[in-house]
Amino acid sequence: MNKENLARKFDKQAKAYERRRKQLTQNEWRERLICGAKGMVLEVGVGAGGNFPYYPKDVIVTAVDFSKEMLSSAKEAASELGVRAEFVLSDIESCDFPEGSFDTIVSTLTLCGYKDPIAMLNKFNKWTKADGQILLMEHGTSSNGLIRSIQKAVDPLFLKVVGCHQNRDMEHLFQKSGIHIIKAERHFMNMVHLVWAKPNKNNVTI
Repeated sequence: MNKENLARKFDKQAKAYERRRKQLTQNEWRERLICGAKGMVLEVGVGAGGNFPYYPKDVIVTAVDFSKEMLSSAKEAASELGVRAEFVLSDIESCDFPEGSFDTIVSTLTLCGYKDPIAMLNKFNKWTKADGQILLMEHGTSSNGLIRSIQKAVDPLFLKVVGCHQNRDMEHLFQKSGIHIIKAERHFMNMVHLVWAKPNKNNVTI
């Protein structure tokens, strides 16, 4: 699926994402992960700003998304919640920032959509300061064999409809990338991964 078509799909979903953000009073996984963000933050695939309620007040966020409508919703969320943010309308896979630009990189539910997720993780590794951190909340294949087979079967449909892979082995992707995992948790039949990581500057491959 080309990027223009994928961006249009997310444009159509922006209002639903915005309603979901406003209806949810708390998301424990996001809160636990995002509350640890610090300094200059890069959030990739910011969507409708679902993480904004959980950022510490002193961070400054560079929020990137390739969907104009998602970015519009995120701007509204930032204004409502007092989040200091700069918004970039761009495909993050085509972005390049100077090495060590950010104290924190945040990615929640984005690795399912990239053409080359390992390359993106390696970009995160490069863009994070040596003493910085990478915070991830991603979904992937379940440890349950039946669920995993269903994920594999429905993957082509989900990719076509919403532009999202259901059958990616996230642990394998993390291990193949340059990031150094400090702490990792798996939830909901081991499909949801929470990861606290550091960059490995000895393994910058880009």
